Amino acid sequence: MNDLSAAFTSAVALITNLDAELLAIIGLSLRVSLSAVALAALIGLPLGAAVALSSFPGRGVVVALLNALMGLPPVVVGLLIYLLLSRAGPLGEFGILFTPAAMVIAQTILVAPIIAALTRQVVFDLHAEYDEQLRSLQIGWWHALATLLWEGRYSLLTALLAGFGRASAEVGAVMIVGGNINHVTRVMTTTIALETSKGNLSLALGLGFVLIALIVAVNAAALALQKFAQRAHG
Repeated sequence: MNDLSAAFTSAVALITNLDAELLAIIGLSLRVSLSAVALAALIGLPLGAAVALSSFPGRGVVVALLNALMGLPPVVVGLLIYLLLSRAGPLGEFGILFTPAAMVIAQTILVAPIIAALTRQVVFDLHAEYDEQLRSLQIGWWHALATLLWEGRYSLLTALLAGFGRASAEVGAVMIVGGNINHVTRVMTTTIALETSKGNLSLALGLGFVLIALIVAVNAAALALQKFAQRAHG
């Protein structure tokens, strides 16, 4: 019990004293996750909106696939990225395995389907609401897509926050492709796993507190955006 109390006290001290190692790990985690969400948004927002507005054979299959990909197993994604980026893989010549870039790629693949699927639903619902108006104004397909994305911006920000929450809490894929190298690819989740196995509970707890606070903040922001969007369309 005394050891646990000491670990909690040390963890709080690391946070309040802005420990350099703690800040470095948090900073890398945020850079990787935010980069992945930005790339996933560039893919997922237009893809989801395009699927929502288009009518083509097999559209139902595409929608089902997007929804299914939201639950991609991180370790499987990590394994596939590892095989692609390894020396024997097709992208091995770029030498980005065990770098933050590889971690960004893995997280992007995990987050993009979430953003795409949520965007499709948001744009689909808005299109059903505004279809008659868009037709009366004779707005083209691309203009309609941009208009609906703008109209659903608050709900889409919630989708981006959901993607960030998934990315920041992910451990399996980034562990595989990043290697958990100290001062290079060690992020919050992988450090918590490593330090817990080593018995260094102070750093693990400190990062755990920060990660929980980050996830709570993200969910609170998503809830606030949802309420704001409801009032805006009310």
